[in-house]
Amino acid sequence: MRRHEAEATIASRMPPLFASIELARRIEAAETRMVAQCVAAAQRSDPQSSVFLREFGGGIAAATFPGSPLNKVAGLGFEAVPDATAFAAVEAELLARCGAVQVELAHLAEPQLGAELTARGYRLCGYENVLGLRLPVDATPLAPGVAVRHAAADEAELWVQCVVDGFAVPDTQGIASHESFPRELVERACRDSAAAGLSLYVATRDSAWAGAASMRLDDGLAQLCGAATRLEHRRRGVQTALLARRLTEAAAAGCDLAVMTCLPGSKSHQNAQARGFELLYTRAVLVLEARC
Repeated sequence: MRRHEAEATIASRMPPLFASIELARRIEAAETRMVAQCVAAAQRSDPQSSVFLREFGGGIAAATFPGSPLNKVAGLGFEAVPDATAFAAVEAELLARCGAVQVELAHLAEPQLGAELTARGYRLCGYENVLGLRLPVDATPLAPGVAVRHAAADEAELWVQCVVDGFAVPDTQGIASHESFPRELVERACRDSAAAGLSLYVATRDSAWAGAASMRLDDGLAQLCGAATRLEHRRRGVQTALLARRLTEAAAAGCDLAVMTCLPGSKSHQNAQARGFELLYTRAVLVLEARC
């Protein structure tokens, strides 16, 4: 038996992943670094814009352009809890820029934060699940006619349009997202992600662009993100193929864990669980809106 096959066999016999506070801290730290990279890319793409990026409670508070998915507080709760003055400063900045403050809070974060955010007027708007998979894993055969490759340097805009086409028609399975974004804002956010240095993948089905995805590697952690399939190519093995290619490359790069975020009960969650992903923890999405 070859070495990588033996490793995959051993991994398949391992006990379920344990979602410790230390593991959540590792994942949330990688998330904050990814947000920071995307904000920096947004600034480079529009030097005249005024982005906001500040370390906050062990996480990060960020804002790029009005309506951006990057306008949020991420990774909060694994260091010291910010005091009232720090909260007020970040809230004032984000409220002025975005009209609201969105905090994505892991349920393994400091419990005091939930009470603090509620007392400050934040309301619970939704949840997102963080899933994990030990690497390496067994190879997955591709569906007939489906192939996956890296997007070429001159295909970044084609990649953006493929992702946006997929996001424009979301699956109706599971809990719906509490927010939606106009196409032009999703396009802009995808361009910033592409410019941030994430690895871009395209899936073709019978030579047509069927789906796209991205991946970021962070000190042994593979962050799987930006995956979408065009409506006419769904239920044809496109997402499975994109996932398999990224998992293979992440393992080859020395990663021990792959993570992804999805809406509870969604088709993405179902597909990932079928591939062996496990639920590690949930993030509560809390929002503070400007007071008129």
